[in-house]
This record gives sequence, C-alpha cells and structure tokens, in this order.
Amino acid sequence: MTMDIKTYNMIAPEGLAVFPPAMYRINQTDKPDALLIRSQDMHKTHFGTSVLAIARAGAGVNNIPLVEASSNGTVVFNTPGSNANAVKELIVAMLVIATRPIFSSITWARKLNGADVSLQTEKGKNHFAGTELKGKTIGVIGLGAVGSRVARAAADMGMHVIGYDPYISVEHAWRLSNDIPRAGELAEVLRSSDYVTIHIPYTEKNKDLITAKELQQIKKGAILLNYSRWGIVNEDAVVAALDNGQIKQYVTDFSSSKFIKRDDVIVTPHIGGTTIEAEVCGAKMAAQTLRKYLETGNIVNSVNFPTVEMEFASALRLTLIHRNVPNMVGRITTILAQEEVNIDNMINRSRDQIAYTMIDVAAIPAEKLKNLQAALLAIPEVIRVRALQK
Repeated sequence: MTMDIKTYNMIAPEGLAVFPPAMYRINQTDKPDALLIRSQDMHKTHFGTSVLAIARAGAGVNNIPLVEASSNGTVVFNTPGSNANAVKELIVAMLVIATRPIFSSITWARKLNGADVSLQTEKGKNHFAGTELKGKTIGVIGLGAVGSRVARAAADMGMHVIGYDPYISVEHAWRLSNDIPRAGELAEVLRSSDYVTIHIPYTEKNKDLITAKELQQIKKGAILLNYSRWGIVNEDAVVAALDNGQIKQYVTDFSSSKFIKRDDVIVTPHIGGTTIEAEVCGAKMAAQTLRKYLETGNIVNSVNFPTVEMEFASALRLTLIHRNVPNMVGRITTILAQEEVNIDNMINRSRDQIAYTMIDVAAIPAEKLKNLQAALLAIPEVIRVRALQK
C-alpha cells in the first residue's frame, strides 16, 4: 500500500530520500497520511483527523497543537539532538563574542588607512582588551542533548561548570562528566555563575522561568544567554536587569523590539540549529522515525505518545490508540477471543490520558479483518485502529 507524505517548509532532499518511491508519494495529495514539517505553524494549519503522524525536523514542538493531535490519534514526533552540535558550537562562539570586543575591533580595523596601518594597529589594540573564559563559572540550565554538550565544551575550555536539570534523563546523565557538579535548585546556579546559559524545552511549566525574581538572585554583572526558546526568559525583566546593572549582557536567538539598538544585548536571528549538517540530520531523523511508525507501528521520539517498540515477527499487527482508562486491554482481548484470533505478542503503554496497544497475530482473511477492526473501533474509548501487514 502506498502512503502519502505532505511536507511544509524546506525539507532537505536527504530526508525525503528516506521514503522509497515504490511505497511513498511526496506532496501529491491534500489528504496525506503523515506530515513532515519544520517551523510551520500547525495551530493555524488544519491537518484533520486522517493524519496518522506529524514529524517535526527539530526539537521544539510549540508550533504543533499537541492536545488536538492526541485527541485525533495523531502521533507527533520530534528529532531531539539532531541540531545539538550546531547549537553547542554557536553557544561557544557567543560566549567568546560576549567576552571579547570582536565586532568593534573588526569595525575599527576596517577604517584604518595609510602607510602606517601596522603601527596604528599596534597602538590601538589595547582599546579592545577582553577577558578569558578560562577560570570563569558557567551555569547550564537544562542538561539534555544541547546542554550536556555545552557543559562538556565549557569544561574543555577551562571553565567551572554548574549544571541544573531536575528532569535529566539517565541517558544524558551518563554523558556528563563526574567533574561537572549539578545544583539542587535554580537559585544556586544563578548566585554562583558568571555566565548562565539556558537549554530547556518550552512548556507551560517553563514559561517565564527567568523573571525579575530570578534575576534578582543572579550574580551581579553576569552574562545571560538564551538559545532555548522564546518565552522562557521574561523580556521586561531582562531589560530592567540590564538597566540596573544586575546583568551585564543578554545574548539571545530571539528578536524583540525591546532589544533594538541596545549595546548590552546581542541578538542572532534564530540561527541556533541553522547549519547545513543539522538540517540534513533533522530531516533524515524525522523521516526515519515517521517511516518506522507508518510501517511497523513502533513509536520512538514522540512528544505526545509513549515509547512503544516490539519486534514485528507475525504476519499481521494491530495497533490501537485509545483513552487510558481501566480494563481497556481486557475489552480488546475479549473481542479478539470472540473473533477466534490468537495473540502471538502484545504490548501496552500509556502516557497521561493516552494509551497505545500493539498486538501481533497470524494472517486473517480480509473480510474477517475488516469486521475485527470495526468491532475494536466500536469501543467508545478507542480513537484509531490500524492493521499492518508484515
């Protein structure tokens, strides 16, 4: 069976090449089975209940209505870590730029003229003395794919690193050096750090994580970097902290009219993950995740559904998306028993209000399979039923 994929934004050709032409059509219908996107605002783009999955080539998913997607039985994927190295490298660059007057020195040097340019350079260079990162303390808020890399890079440059992440995964914890201490509370990081850099996802819980209250706790004269998401740092609080000298400089990837023409603010135009390599990596990772789900029903890197993986060893696989309520598995297996369908393998996982069940069975005649799917879908709490042939 051929599946239809619709893309939004510019998706790297290497990502689209993941879909075999014999099995997939790209951008040939307005009623696709799945979407592959980057920054498209899906809050304003109707995608309907027929879309099985949305894959976001990138980490942030605040451009996707997750509640609506879950209610429709649409699995939303992202690509955590696909642009992590790109963001890490930019953070290293911005740390140096914030510490050394690189831009002003280049501008000055371009204006030199005359035969004694070399002499002028030697005389003028002392006006552009900066400081070194080595020996300074950096607080890294969020120790996921990006934050853990930034922490290691900062340590490699001789900085003292303090990490803070109450939700760090075991995977990322293992990646961190034992030499990098982790604070128990945000205030500890703010009080101790010459530089504070933020690398956490945007959620309603994390909105305005850094407000006037937190900036009153920050070490006076610290430099604050936000290359995470807009909305995590309160802009009005930053302006006030800059005006009263509580922080020395604000460096961010998110533009705002409040920061225009301020010498103590450096704004880059949301380029944290904008490298050729990161875009290719994100597109390929999103496409591979999408293809795995469409062909096997296995779910990895979903932001609204549980991780569910099971070897596809039988002739037929049934996948059910349903509400996470008691006795659902019993009701599902009862219907299979009534239809005299033997279960070869089965897995059930839940996440918040949504649950996902995969059942592997032997081959079933087409008419019987149609009746079985209808019976399962008739359970009021079942949202979607799919039958996958191996």
